[in-house]
Amino acid sequence: MLLEQFETFWARDTGIIRSRLAQVEAALKAPHAIIISGLRRVGKSTLLAQMAHRLGNEAFYYLNFEDDRFLGFQVADFNDLFLMLAELFGDRRIFLIDEIQNIAGWEKFVRRFMDQGYKFLITGSNASLLDRELGTLLTGRYLSVELFPFSFYEYIRFKKEEIPDSLKMTSIDQARLQRNLGDYLRFGGIPDALKYPELPLLRSLFDDVLYRDIAARYRLEAVDSLKQLGLFIMSNPGGVTSYNKLKQMLHLGSVNTISSFIEYMENCWLIFPINVYDYSIKRQQIAPKKIYCIDTGLSNEIGFHFSPDSGKLLENLVFLTLRKNNPEIFYYNTLAGYEVDFYLPDKRQLVQVSQQLDNPATRDREVRALQDALASLPVENALLLNDKNDEAFELNGVPVAVLSTAEWLLDQEYSK
Repeated sequence: MLLEQFETFWARDTGIIRSRLAQVEAALKAPHAIIISGLRRVGKSTLLAQMAHRLGNEAFYYLNFEDDRFLGFQVADFNDLFLMLAELFGDRRIFLIDEIQNIAGWEKFVRRFMDQGYKFLITGSNASLLDRELGTLLTGRYLSVELFPFSFYEYIRFKKEEIPDSLKMTSIDQARLQRNLGDYLRFGGIPDALKYPELPLLRSLFDDVLYRDIAARYRLEAVDSLKQLGLFIMSNPGGVTSYNKLKQMLHLGSVNTISSFIEYMENCWLIFPINVYDYSIKRQQIAPKKIYCIDTGLSNEIGFHFSPDSGKLLENLVFLTLRKNNPEIFYYNTLAGYEVDFYLPDKRQLVQVSQQLDNPATRDREVRALQDALASLPVENALLLNDKNDEAFELNGVPVAVLSTAEWLLDQEYSK
C-alpha cells in the first residue's frame, strides 16, 4: 500500500502551479509543521505534489490517510508505520501527509518526530481540528497555509489563455478579460469541476461536506435542516440575514442550533460569515451577518436562483480575494442607511463593489455610501470596483480609486 501510494502520488498530474506554492516553499525553511488546509477538492493534494516535485522523489515519505485501507489505524501504529517507511525508502527527513485528521491523536506522532528534527507538510479539510487543536498540542509550532479554489489569475491560466499586461491592454484584451470574469463567476474555481464539467462534482462536494465532514462528525440528527440552511446560504451569497430569522425559516427551536450549523460549515471552508463593523463588540455579535460562500460556481450549481445575481456573485468574489490576505473584514451600515460592502480596519480601507457605474444614480448611491462612512470611521483610502478603470477622486480629503474589478483581481495576484 505504501509503495502504491507513493508511486501514484509522484505520477499525478500537478496541473498549473498554484500561487500558494511560493508560500509553502518559504515556510519549509522554518522548523515548523506546515498545515495546508481548505475545502475538499480545492487542490490541497495537488499543491502538496507540486511541493514534492520541488523537493525530488528521494527527499520525503508520503502518506494518504483518506485511503480506506487505513481504516482501524491507531496512533499506536505509527511506530510500525515509520519502520516500514524506513525499510522501503531509507532515511528521509520530510513527511508529506494527506488528510491527517482521519487519524485520532495524530498530533502526538507529529510532535514527537518534530522533536527529532523531522519536517511535516500536512493537508486537512477541517479548520476546527487543525487550528484549535494544533494551537494547543503543537504549542504554536506550525504554520498555516489556507488554499482556496482557483483565483481569477489561476482560472485564466487553467484555460491556457494569456494574462494581459495591464499597462498595454487593448480594447480586445479588456473585452476578453470581462468575458473570462463572467465565465469565472458562473463556473467558479473548483479544479476538478472545471476539468470535468460534465460530472456533478459540485453537488457531490456539497453533500460530502454536509454529510461526511459535518453531520457524521458532530452526530447531528437534524440533517435535513442543516441541508436546507446550506441551500439557503448558497442561494443568497453576500446576503444580510439574522440567525433568528433563519431559525424561524427552518422551524428550529434554538438560535444556538443555527449558530452551530453555521460554525460547522465555516470550519469546513464552505461559508464565511462576517459582522457589521461597530465599536461595540456586543452589537457586532447580535447584528445581522453577511454570509459568503467559498466558490461562486458552487453557489450557482447548488443554490436556487430565479435569475443570475451577478452583482452579488461579484461581491462574493471580491470578498474571497480580500479574505486571503486580511485578518478582519466587516461590512458597514452608515447612519443614513447606506451599506458599504467591506471595511478593512487594519488597512483603514473601504471597498465598494458595483457591476457598473454608467448610471448616474448608481454612481451617486455608491459614492454617497462611502462619503457617509467617512464621517464615522477612520479611513485612509477607499476603493470603488466596477467594470472599468476611471479617474480617482477625493472625498473629504480621502483618496478614492475607481478600478476595473477584473484588473484589480489580477493585480492582487501580482502583488503577493
